[in-house]
Parts: sequence; C-alpha cells; structure tokens
Amino acid sequence: MSSKKLKIVLFGNSVFRQKAKPVTVFHKKLHLLIDSIANTLAAEENSAALAANQVDILKRIVVVNYLNEYIELINPEILEASGKQTDYEGCLSFPGYIGKVSRANFVKVKYLDRFGKEHIIEREGKLARCLQHEIDHLDGVLFIDHVEEKYLYHSETDEEKSLQEVSELANGKEKTVKENE
Repeated sequence: MSSKKLKIVLFGNSVFRQKAKPVTVFHKKLHLLIDSIANTLAAEENSAALAANQVDILKRIVVVNYLNEYIELINPEILEASGKQTDYEGCLSFPGYIGKVSRANFVKVKYLDRFGKEHIIEREGKLARCLQHEIDHLDGVLFIDHVEEKYLYHSETDEEKSLQEVSELANGKEKTVKENE
C-alpha cells in the first residue's frame, strides 16, 4: 500500500466545524495517512500546511511544510502563546481568499511524532501563525472566525466577499461550494 494524494474539501463541508479526534494508535496505516496528507500538501501551489480534517479525516494530524521546515504534528496542543502579529491569512479549503487576522507572535507547542514520541517546539512569526491556523482547524475553528474586517479579498482578482456570506458558507448554510470560486 502506498500513500496517495487526497482531495481537499472546501468550505461548506460540515467537517470544518467538528472537533478532530486524538490519534491513539501509531502504526503503518497512520504513517500512510500522514504521507498522503504530505503528498496532498506538496501538490498545492503556495501551500504551507494541511490539517487532516481538510481532507475529510477527523483525526488530530497536521503536516507543515513552510519556510524550509517540515513538521508532522500528531495531537498538537498549544502550551504557551504570547505577543501579537497581524497579517493576511488564507486557507487551502477556501482557495484564493485572504483576510486580515491577528494571532500570537510566539507559540510553544507540544505534539507527538508518527511514532508516538513527544516533542515540544517553540516558533515565532509566520510559522507561529501557521501552527495556530492549523491547530484551530482541529478544533473546528476557521481563520474567518478571526478576520478583523468585514470582507475577504481574492488574492488575484481583488474581489471582495462579505464575511457574512463566507461565514454562512463555512457553517454549511449553502448546499454546495463551487470549485471555481
């Protein structure tokens, strides 16, 4: 059995508002799943990280491949957060759209690796933002829940989409998400 590329689900899928379940068994099947998430992330242009629920799997798994750092986090937990940074953020599950979000500038995160060994990392700046965004996914929280303006902006067309419209979509109030939006 080999790892494969998975389909990234888009806003509107109910999986985004559910809390992911902790991983309790560390075996070859888990390793293949992590590899598949990593392959999916690698296939996406301008990507930084991917949480398992973004591929419709409710497990507490995150793969980060950002700023020349690759990290696989199982059951990640933020132990400390401090400082503040504000910048634009986007999400692979809502392609092209970005919004201004404030997050902690520093985080200390405890997690398990694919073999069940515990690690603690400390990151700041953009990598701290990335970790917070992905761990939020695992808790059913989306970046749009933190957006400070009333609109999201399309990064290529400058189109504005009202945050209310996006929130309704993200909460599953619309029946489908168009692939080309």
